[in-house]
Amino acid sequence: MIAEAIYWFINLGSTVFIPVIIFVLGLCVRLKPSKAFISGITIGIGFIGLNLVVNLLQTSLGPAIKLMVSRYGLNLSIIDLGSGPGGPLAFSSTLGVLAIPITFGLNLLLIWVGMTKTLNIDVWNLWQPTFIGLLVWGATGNYLYGVIAMIPAFLMQLFLADLTQPMTSKFFGLPGISITHLMALSPILLAWPLNWLFDRIPGFNKIDASPETIEKRFGILGEPIVIGLIIGIGIGILAGYDITKTSQLAMEMAAVLKLLPKMISMFMEALTPIAEATQAFTQKHLHGKIVNIGMDAALTVGHPSVAATSFLMIPVALFLSVVLPGNKVLPFGDLPLFVFVFTILVAGFKGNIIRSLIGGAIYTVPMLYLSTWLAPLVTKAFKLANYNIGNKGTVSFVSAGLWPNALMVWASKAMSIFGIIAVTLVMLGLLYYLNVVKKYNQKEKEVG
Repeated sequence: MIAEAIYWFINLGSTVFIPVIIFVLGLCVRLKPSKAFISGITIGIGFIGLNLVVNLLQTSLGPAIKLMVSRYGLNLSIIDLGSGPGGPLAFSSTLGVLAIPITFGLNLLLIWVGMTKTLNIDVWNLWQPTFIGLLVWGATGNYLYGVIAMIPAFLMQLFLADLTQPMTSKFFGLPGISITHLMALSPILLAWPLNWLFDRIPGFNKIDASPETIEKRFGILGEPIVIGLIIGIGIGILAGYDITKTSQLAMEMAAVLKLLPKMISMFMEALTPIAEATQAFTQKHLHGKIVNIGMDAALTVGHPSVAATSFLMIPVALFLSVVLPGNKVLPFGDLPLFVFVFTILVAGFKGNIIRSLIGGAIYTVPMLYLSTWLAPLVTKAFKLANYNIGNKGTVSFVSAGLWPNALMVWASKAMSIFGIIAVTLVMLGLLYYLNVVKKYNQKEKEVG
Protein backbone atom coordinates (compact mmCIF):
# COMPACT_ATOMS: atom_id res chain seq x y z
CA MET A 1 0.00 0.00 0.00
CA ILE A 2 2.79 2.42 0.94
CA ALA A 3 4.77 1.46 -2.17
CA GLU A 4 1.72 2.11 -4.35
CA ALA A 5 1.26 5.54 -2.73
CA ILE A 6 4.91 6.43 -3.39
CA TYR A 7 4.65 5.24 -7.00
CA TRP A 8 1.52 7.36 -7.44
CA PHE A 9 3.22 10.42 -5.91
CA ILE A 10 6.35 10.09 -8.08
CA ASN A 11 4.24 9.55 -11.20
CA LEU A 12 2.68 12.97 -10.66
CA GLY A 13 5.92 14.33 -12.09
CA SER A 14 8.38 16.86 -10.67
CA THR A 15 6.14 19.76 -11.73
CA VAL A 16 3.56 18.51 -9.22
CA PHE A 17 5.32 16.62 -6.44
CA ILE A 18 8.10 19.20 -5.90
CA PRO A 19 5.51 22.00 -5.35
CA VAL A 20 3.72 19.72 -2.86
CA ILE A 21 6.99 19.10 -1.01
CA ILE A 22 7.79 22.83 -0.99
CA PHE A 23 4.31 23.63 0.37
CA VAL A 24 4.60 21.01 3.14
CA LEU A 25 8.14 22.16 4.00
CA GLY A 26 6.89 25.75 4.20
CA LEU A 27 4.21 24.71 6.67
CA CYS A 28 6.72 22.70 8.71
CA VAL A 29 9.01 25.72 9.12
CA ARG A 30 6.06 27.92 10.15
CA LEU A 31 5.70 29.88 6.92
CA LYS A 32 2.23 31.34 6.44
CA PRO A 33 0.08 28.84 4.50
CA SER A 34 -0.67 31.43 1.81
CA LYS A 35 3.05 32.14 1.27
CA ALA A 36 3.91 28.42 1.33
CA PHE A 37 1.18 27.77 -1.25
CA ILE A 38 2.41 30.56 -3.55
CA SER A 39 6.01 29.31 -3.21
CA GLY A 40 4.95 25.78 -4.17
CA ILE A 41 2.94 26.93 -7.20
CA THR A 42 5.72 29.29 -8.32
CA ILE A 43 8.40 26.60 -8.23
CA GLY A 44 6.09 24.33 -10.23
CA ILE A 45 5.75 27.06 -12.85
CA GLY A 46 9.53 27.41 -12.85
CA PHE A 47 9.94 23.70 -13.55
CA ILE A 48 7.38 23.84 -16.36
CA GLY A 49 9.18 26.81 -17.92
CA LEU A 50 12.58 25.15 -17.54
CA ASN A 51 11.28 21.93 -19.11
CA LEU A 52 9.97 23.92 -22.08
CA VAL A 53 13.39 25.53 -22.60
CA VAL A 54 15.27 22.23 -22.17
CA ASN A 55 12.86 20.55 -24.60
CA LEU A 56 13.56 23.36 -27.07
CA LEU A 57 17.27 22.72 -26.58
CA GLN A 58 16.87 18.98 -27.15
CA THR A 59 14.61 19.27 -30.20
CA SER A 60 16.89 21.89 -31.73
CA LEU A 61 20.20 20.18 -31.08
CA GLY A 62 19.06 16.57 -31.52
CA PRO A 63 18.74 16.64 -35.34
CA ALA A 64 21.92 18.74 -35.67
CA ILE A 65 23.91 16.27 -33.56
CA LYS A 66 22.50 13.35 -35.55
CA LEU A 67 23.61 14.97 -38.80
CA MET A 68 27.06 15.72 -37.39
CA VAL A 69 27.43 12.05 -36.43
CA SER A 70 26.32 10.95 -39.91
CA ARG A 71 28.28 13.61 -41.81
CA TYR A 72 31.63 12.75 -40.24
CA GLY A 73 31.05 8.99 -40.30
CA LEU A 74 31.13 8.58 -36.53
CA ASN A 75 30.33 4.97 -35.73
CA LEU A 76 30.77 3.51 -32.24
CA SER A 77 29.10 0.38 -30.92
CA ILE A 78 27.37 1.61 -27.73
CA ILE A 79 24.28 3.79 -27.95
CA ASP A 80 24.10 6.85 -25.67
CA LEU A 81 20.47 6.92 -24.53
CA GLY A 82 21.06 10.05 -22.47
CA SER A 83 20.43 10.38 -18.74
CA GLY A 84 16.81 11.42 -19.37
CA PRO A 85 15.46 7.87 -18.79
CA GLY A 86 17.39 7.70 -15.49
CA GLY A 87 14.52 8.96 -13.35
CA PRO A 88 11.82 6.75 -14.87
CA LEU A 89 14.26 3.83 -14.74
CA ALA A 90 15.00 4.31 -11.04
CA PHE A 91 11.44 4.88 -9.92
CA SER A 92 10.09 1.98 -11.93
CA SER A 93 12.08 -0.28 -9.59
CA THR A 94 11.45 -1.17 -5.96
CA LEU A 95 14.83 0.37 -5.15
CA GLY A 96 13.44 3.78 -6.16
CA VAL A 97 10.53 3.37 -3.75
CA LEU A 98 12.84 2.37 -0.89
CA ALA A 99 15.25 5.23 -1.61
CA ILE A 100 12.79 7.91 -0.49
CA PRO A 101 12.12 6.79 3.14
CA ILE A 102 15.69 5.52 3.64
CA THR A 103 17.37 8.75 2.53
CA PHE A 104 14.82 11.05 4.19
CA GLY A 105 15.21 9.34 7.56
CA LEU A 106 19.00 9.29 7.25
CA ASN A 107 19.05 12.95 6.22
CA LEU A 108 17.02 14.06 9.25
CA LEU A 109 19.25 12.04 11.59
CA LEU A 110 22.44 13.55 10.16
CA ILE A 111 21.01 17.08 10.44
CA TRP A 112 20.04 16.41 14.06
CA VAL A 113 23.55 15.25 15.03
CA GLY A 114 25.17 18.07 13.05
CA MET A 115 26.85 15.93 10.39
CA THR A 116 25.22 17.72 7.44
CA LYS A 117 23.80 21.16 6.75
CA THR A 118 21.74 20.02 3.76
CA LEU A 119 18.07 19.08 3.90
CA ASN A 120 17.53 17.33 0.57
CA ILE A 121 14.09 17.92 -0.95
CA ASP A 122 15.24 17.10 -4.47
CA VAL A 123 13.32 13.83 -4.52
CA TRP A 124 13.57 13.39 -8.28
CA ASN A 125 17.37 13.24 -8.26
CA LEU A 126 17.30 10.39 -5.79
CA TRP A 127 17.28 8.47 -9.05
CA GLN A 128 21.06 8.80 -9.02
CA PRO A 129 21.69 6.89 -5.74
CA THR A 130 18.99 4.46 -6.93
CA PHE A 131 20.80 4.01 -10.24
CA ILE A 132 23.98 3.22 -8.32
CA GLY A 133 21.97 0.66 -6.34
CA LEU A 134 20.81 -0.93 -9.61
CA LEU A 135 24.39 -1.06 -10.91
CA VAL A 136 25.59 -2.73 -7.70
CA TRP A 137 22.67 -5.15 -7.79
CA GLY A 138 23.62 -6.03 -11.37
CA ALA A 139 27.33 -6.34 -10.52
CA THR A 140 26.87 -8.56 -7.47
CA GLY A 141 23.60 -10.31 -8.27
CA ASN A 142 22.46 -9.42 -4.74
CA TYR A 143 19.38 -7.21 -4.35
CA LEU A 144 20.14 -6.36 -0.71
CA TYR A 145 23.60 -5.09 -1.65
CA GLY A 146 21.89 -2.77 -4.14
CA VAL A 147 19.65 -1.41 -1.39
CA ILE A 148 22.59 -0.83 0.96
CA ALA A 149 24.67 0.79 -1.80
CA MET A 150 22.14 3.62 -2.07
CA ILE A 151 23.21 4.82 1.39
CA PRO A 152 26.87 5.74 0.61
CA ALA A 153 25.70 7.16 -2.73
CA PHE A 154 23.30 9.49 -0.90
CA LEU A 155 26.03 10.38 1.62
CA MET A 156 28.20 11.45 -1.34
CA GLN A 157 25.40 13.80 -2.41
CA LEU A 158 25.22 15.35 1.05
CA PHE A 159 29.00 15.68 1.42
CA LEU A 160 29.49 17.33 -1.98
CA ALA A 161 26.44 19.54 -1.40
CA ASP A 162 27.85 20.76 1.93
CA LEU A 163 31.33 21.17 0.45
CA THR A 164 30.18 23.26 -2.52
CA GLN A 165 27.39 25.26 -0.86
CA PRO A 166 29.42 28.41 -0.11
CA MET A 167 30.71 28.48 -3.68
CA THR A 168 27.34 27.85 -5.35
CA SER A 169 25.61 30.27 -3.01
CA LYS A 170 27.97 33.09 -4.00
CA PHE A 171 28.47 32.30 -7.70
CA PHE A 172 24.84 31.62 -8.56
CA GLY A 173 23.26 33.89 -5.93
CA LEU A 174 21.54 31.09 -4.00
CA PRO A 175 21.58 31.96 -0.28
CA GLY A 176 20.32 29.14 1.91
CA ILE A 177 20.38 26.66 -1.01
CA SER A 178 22.73 23.75 -1.73
CA ILE A 179 22.82 21.61 -4.87
CA THR A 180 22.29 17.88 -4.32
CA HIS A 181 22.42 16.81 -7.98
CA LEU A 182 25.19 14.17 -8.00
CA MET A 183 25.72 14.41 -11.76
CA ALA A 184 26.44 18.13 -11.44
CA LEU A 185 28.48 17.87 -8.23
CA SER A 186 30.91 15.13 -9.29
CA PRO A 187 33.26 17.26 -11.49
CA ILE A 188 34.09 19.72 -8.70
CA LEU A 189 36.82 17.42 -7.36
CA LEU A 190 38.63 18.00 -10.67
CA ALA A 191 37.75 21.69 -11.09
CA TRP A 192 39.26 22.94 -7.84
CA PRO A 193 42.76 21.42 -8.22
CA LEU A 194 42.79 22.35 -11.92
CA ASN A 195 41.87 25.93 -11.06
CA TRP A 196 44.73 26.00 -8.53
CA LEU A 197 47.08 24.82 -11.30
CA PHE A 198 45.76 27.35 -13.84
CA ASP A 199 46.31 30.16 -11.32
CA ARG A 200 50.02 29.29 -11.34
CA ILE A 201 50.58 29.28 -15.12
CA PRO A 202 52.12 32.64 -16.11
CA GLY A 203 50.10 34.45 -18.74
CA PHE A 204 47.26 31.94 -18.69
CA ASN A 205 46.33 33.01 -15.16
CA LYS A 206 45.66 36.52 -16.48
CA ILE A 207 43.02 35.45 -19.01
CA ASP A 208 39.55 36.38 -17.75
CA ALA A 209 37.02 34.74 -20.06
CA SER A 210 33.84 35.30 -18.10
CA PRO A 211 30.79 36.50 -20.07
CA GLU A 212 30.89 39.81 -18.19
CA THR A 213 34.52 40.45 -19.19
CA ILE A 214 33.88 39.35 -22.77
CA GLU A 215 30.94 41.76 -22.93
CA LYS A 216 33.07 44.63 -21.59
CA ARG A 217 35.90 43.98 -24.07
CA PHE A 218 33.91 43.00 -27.12
CA GLY A 219 30.65 44.85 -26.58
CA ILE A 220 27.69 43.22 -28.30
CA LEU A 221 29.71 40.03 -28.99
CA GLY A 222 29.74 39.35 -25.26
CA GLU A 223 25.95 39.46 -24.90
CA PRO A 224 24.59 36.00 -23.94
CA ILE A 225 22.08 36.02 -26.80
CA VAL A 226 24.85 36.84 -29.29
CA ILE A 227 27.03 34.07 -27.82
CA GLY A 228 24.07 31.72 -28.31
CA LEU A 229 23.64 32.98 -31.86
CA ILE A 230 27.32 32.37 -32.70
CA ILE A 231 27.31 28.88 -31.14
CA GLY A 232 24.13 28.01 -33.05
CA ILE A 233 25.71 29.11 -36.33
CA GLY A 234 28.83 27.03 -35.58
CA ILE A 235 26.83 23.88 -34.78
CA GLY A 236 24.66 24.45 -37.88
CA ILE A 237 27.76 24.65 -40.09
CA LEU A 238 29.23 21.48 -38.52
CA ALA A 239 25.91 19.71 -39.13
CA GLY A 240 25.94 20.79 -42.78
CA TYR A 241 22.74 22.82 -42.46
CA ASP A 242 21.74 25.27 -45.18
CA ILE A 243 21.36 28.98 -44.42
CA THR A 244 17.71 28.65 -43.42
CA LYS A 245 18.22 25.83 -40.91
CA THR A 246 21.46 27.35 -39.58
CA SER A 247 19.77 30.68 -38.92
CA GLN A 248 16.82 28.94 -37.24
CA LEU A 249 19.16 26.94 -34.99
CA ALA A 250 21.12 30.10 -34.19
CA MET A 251 17.94 31.89 -33.11
CA GLU A 252 16.85 28.92 -31.01
CA MET A 253 20.22 28.81 -29.21
CA ALA A 254 20.00 32.56 -28.60
CA ALA A 255 16.51 32.02 -27.19
CA VAL A 256 17.76 29.29 -24.84
CA LEU A 257 20.49 31.54 -23.43
CA LYS A 258 17.98 34.35 -22.93
CA LEU A 259 15.14 32.25 -21.50
CA LEU A 260 17.09 30.03 -19.10
CA PRO A 261 17.93 32.86 -16.65
CA LYS A 262 14.28 34.01 -16.79
CA MET A 263 13.10 30.55 -15.74
CA ILE A 264 15.70 30.30 -12.98
CA SER A 265 14.43 33.58 -11.49
CA MET A 266 11.13 31.78 -10.85
CA PHE A 267 12.93 29.26 -8.65
CA MET A 268 14.54 32.00 -6.59
CA GLU A 269 11.23 33.82 -6.21
CA ALA A 270 9.75 30.60 -4.85
CA LEU A 271 12.63 29.45 -2.67
CA THR A 272 13.70 32.69 -0.99
CA PRO A 273 10.84 32.78 1.56
CA ILE A 274 11.22 29.03 2.19
CA ALA A 275 14.98 29.38 2.80
CA GLU A 276 14.48 32.35 5.13
CA ALA A 277 11.77 30.54 7.11
CA THR A 278 13.93 27.40 7.33
CA GLN A 279 16.84 29.35 8.79
CA ALA A 280 14.55 31.09 11.30
CA PHE A 281 13.03 27.74 12.30
CA THR A 282 16.40 26.03 12.78
CA GLN A 283 17.74 28.97 14.78
CA LYS A 284 14.82 28.55 17.18
CA HIS A 285 14.32 24.79 17.30
CA LEU A 286 17.66 23.22 16.30
CA HIS A 287 20.00 25.22 18.52
CA GLY A 288 21.05 27.57 15.74
CA LYS A 289 22.12 24.89 13.27
CA ILE A 290 22.57 26.05 9.67
CA VAL A 291 20.28 24.08 7.38
CA ASN A 292 20.38 24.65 3.63
CA ILE A 293 17.68 23.39 1.28
CA GLY A 294 19.05 20.78 -1.12
CA MET A 295 17.79 21.36 -4.66
CA ASP A 296 18.23 20.31 -8.29
CA ALA A 297 21.03 21.77 -10.41
CA ALA A 298 18.20 23.22 -12.51
CA LEU A 299 18.63 26.33 -10.35
CA THR A 300 22.09 26.89 -11.79
CA VAL A 301 21.88 26.04 -15.50
CA GLY A 302 20.72 29.50 -16.54
CA HIS A 303 24.10 31.15 -15.92
CA PRO A 304 25.59 32.38 -19.25
CA SER A 305 28.96 30.71 -18.55
CA VAL A 306 27.26 27.37 -17.94
CA ALA A 307 25.18 27.49 -21.12
CA ALA A 308 28.07 28.70 -23.31
CA THR A 309 30.48 26.06 -21.96
CA SER A 310 27.92 23.26 -22.31
CA PHE A 311 27.12 24.12 -25.93
CA LEU A 312 30.79 24.37 -26.86
CA MET A 313 31.45 20.99 -25.22
CA ILE A 314 29.19 19.23 -27.74
CA PRO A 315 31.68 19.12 -30.65
CA VAL A 316 34.52 18.60 -28.16
CA ALA A 317 32.84 15.49 -26.70
CA LEU A 318 32.12 14.10 -30.17
CA PHE A 319 35.75 14.63 -31.19
CA LEU A 320 37.06 12.96 -28.04
CA SER A 321 34.75 9.96 -28.45
CA VAL A 322 36.28 9.26 -31.85
CA VAL A 323 39.97 9.80 -31.08
CA LEU A 324 40.13 8.07 -27.69
CA PRO A 325 41.36 4.49 -28.19
CA GLY A 326 39.13 1.93 -26.49
CA ASN A 327 36.10 4.18 -26.14
CA LYS A 328 32.91 2.61 -27.53
CA VAL A 329 30.25 5.16 -26.48
CA LEU A 330 29.12 7.64 -29.10
CA PRO A 331 27.76 10.75 -27.28
CA PHE A 332 24.26 11.61 -28.39
CA GLY A 333 21.41 11.63 -25.87
CA ASP A 334 23.42 13.32 -23.13
CA LEU A 335 24.82 16.14 -25.28
CA PRO A 336 21.84 18.52 -24.93
CA LEU A 337 21.89 17.85 -21.16
CA PHE A 338 25.50 18.94 -20.68
CA VAL A 339 24.14 22.06 -18.95
CA PHE A 340 23.45 19.79 -15.95
CA VAL A 341 26.73 17.86 -16.18
CA PHE A 342 29.08 20.86 -16.24
CA THR A 343 27.26 23.54 -14.22
CA ILE A 344 29.11 23.12 -10.89
CA LEU A 345 32.40 22.60 -12.75
CA VAL A 346 31.92 26.03 -14.36
CA ALA A 347 31.29 27.53 -10.92
CA GLY A 348 34.53 25.92 -9.74
CA PHE A 349 36.32 27.88 -12.48
CA LYS A 350 34.41 31.02 -11.42
CA GLY A 351 32.70 31.34 -14.80
CA ASN A 352 35.89 31.40 -16.87
CA ILE A 353 34.75 29.80 -20.14
CA ILE A 354 38.26 28.91 -21.39
CA ARG A 355 39.18 27.16 -18.15
CA SER A 356 35.77 25.47 -18.09
CA LEU A 357 36.23 24.12 -21.62
CA ILE A 358 39.66 22.69 -20.77
CA GLY A 359 38.35 21.22 -17.52
CA GLY A 360 35.24 19.88 -19.25
CA ALA A 361 37.34 18.19 -21.95
CA ILE A 362 39.61 16.59 -19.34
CA TYR A 363 36.60 15.41 -17.31
CA THR A 364 34.89 13.97 -20.41
CA VAL A 365 37.78 11.56 -21.04
CA PRO A 366 37.21 9.38 -17.93
CA MET A 367 33.43 9.75 -18.36
CA LEU A 368 33.66 8.15 -21.80
CA TYR A 369 35.92 5.35 -20.65
CA LEU A 370 33.88 4.64 -17.52
CA SER A 371 30.59 4.73 -19.42
CA THR A 372 32.11 2.18 -21.83
CA TRP A 373 33.23 -0.01 -18.91
CA LEU A 374 29.84 0.24 -17.18
CA ALA A 375 27.76 -0.26 -20.35
CA PRO A 376 26.97 -3.97 -19.71
CA LEU A 377 25.80 -3.11 -16.19
CA VAL A 378 23.81 -0.10 -17.41
CA THR A 379 22.05 -2.38 -19.89
CA LYS A 380 21.45 -4.90 -17.10
CA ALA A 381 20.06 -2.14 -14.84
CA PHE A 382 17.36 -1.39 -17.42
CA LYS A 383 16.46 -5.07 -17.50
CA LEU A 384 16.41 -5.40 -13.70
CA ALA A 385 13.98 -2.48 -13.50
CA ASN A 386 11.85 -4.00 -16.32
CA TYR A 387 12.34 -0.79 -18.29
CA ASN A 388 11.77 -1.30 -22.00
CA ILE A 389 14.60 0.06 -24.17
CA GLY A 390 13.60 -1.85 -27.28
CA ASN A 391 16.09 -3.84 -29.34
CA LYS A 392 19.06 -1.52 -28.88
CA GLY A 393 21.72 -4.02 -27.82
CA THR A 394 24.25 -2.66 -25.29
CA VAL A 395 23.38 0.84 -24.08
CA SER A 396 24.91 3.46 -21.85
CA PHE A 397 25.09 7.24 -21.56
CA VAL A 398 28.05 9.58 -21.12
CA SER A 399 27.13 10.68 -17.59
CA ALA A 400 26.77 7.03 -16.52
CA GLY A 401 30.56 7.28 -16.34
CA LEU A 402 30.59 9.41 -13.18
CA TRP A 403 33.28 8.49 -10.67
CA PRO A 404 30.72 7.76 -7.87
CA ASN A 405 29.06 5.15 -10.11
CA ALA A 406 32.39 3.53 -10.95
CA LEU A 407 33.60 3.68 -7.34
CA MET A 408 30.55 1.86 -5.97
CA VAL A 409 30.63 -0.80 -8.70
CA TRP A 410 34.36 -1.38 -8.19
CA ALA A 411 34.01 -1.54 -4.38
CA SER A 412 31.13 -4.01 -4.53
CA LYS A 413 32.82 -6.24 -7.13
CA ALA A 414 36.23 -6.19 -5.43
CA MET A 415 35.14 -6.54 -1.79
CA SER A 416 31.44 -7.42 -1.90
CA ILE A 417 29.44 -6.03 1.04
CA PHE A 418 32.65 -5.05 2.84
CA GLY A 419 33.48 -2.64 0.02
CA ILE A 420 30.05 -0.99 0.28
CA ILE A 421 30.41 -0.70 4.06
CA ALA A 422 33.93 0.72 3.68
CA VAL A 423 32.71 3.49 1.35
CA THR A 424 29.82 4.20 3.74
CA LEU A 425 32.19 4.60 6.70
CA VAL A 426 34.53 6.84 4.68
CA MET A 427 31.63 9.11 3.67
CA LEU A 428 30.34 9.30 7.25
CA GLY A 429 33.87 10.14 8.38
CA LEU A 430 34.15 12.91 5.79
CA LEU A 431 30.79 14.39 6.80
CA TYR A 432 31.80 14.26 10.47
CA TYR A 433 35.15 15.91 9.75
CA LEU A 434 33.64 18.60 7.54
CA ASN A 435 30.70 19.63 9.70
CA VAL A 436 31.60 18.60 13.27
CA VAL A 437 35.39 18.84 13.47
CA LYS A 438 36.06 21.67 11.00
CA LYS A 439 32.63 23.30 11.50
CA TYR A 440 32.84 24.13 7.80
CA ASN A 441 30.57 26.80 6.35
CA GLN A 442 29.39 27.84 9.78
CA LYS A 443 29.00 31.35 8.40
CA GLU A 444 28.77 30.47 4.71
CA LYS A 445 32.45 31.17 4.00
CA GLU A 446 33.55 31.18 0.39
CA VAL A 447 35.72 28.34 -0.91
CA GLY A 448 37.27 27.39 -4.24
